[in-house]
Amino acid sequence: MRKYEIIFIIRPDMEEEDLNKLVTQMEGVVAGAGGKVERVDRMGRRRLAYRVGRHQDGHYVLFVLEGTGDTLKELERRLGVTDSVIKFLAVRIDEEQKRMEKLKAQRAAREAKRPKTKPASPPQQPVPAAPQQVEELPPQI
Repeated sequence: MRKYEIIFIIRPDMEEEDLNKLVTQMEGVVAGAGGKVERVDRMGRRRLAYRVGRHQDGHYVLFVLEGTGDTLKELERRLGVTDSVIKFLAVRIDEEQKRMEKLKAQRAAREAKRPKTKPASPPQQPVPAAPQQVEELPPQI
């Protein structure tokens, strides 16, 4: 099973109740296709970077799910035919997570090999010498 992040934008004129129905419906699509939704993040209403159709803002929803390619295909198909969804984007993230874990392990191994150095002691200040007494000579005439 692979991990995917899917973000989709829903029309701004949808009621909160309808928005919740749509999100639960999409969760059901993932479960029905053999996948598992790990996290749902409702980002709320935001302004779009550019105009899409006649919309300038929309409700953003992020799914992090685990499933096969067929699971993703079915979800993308459903998102594409749903009129309420303005745009969607799916990204596979499991390869990136593996790469980051590998880099962390390499960094930890490098740190373990590096000898531990003691912190440098603060520089010692020189002890001031005692002032020398100068003999006073009698004035010369």
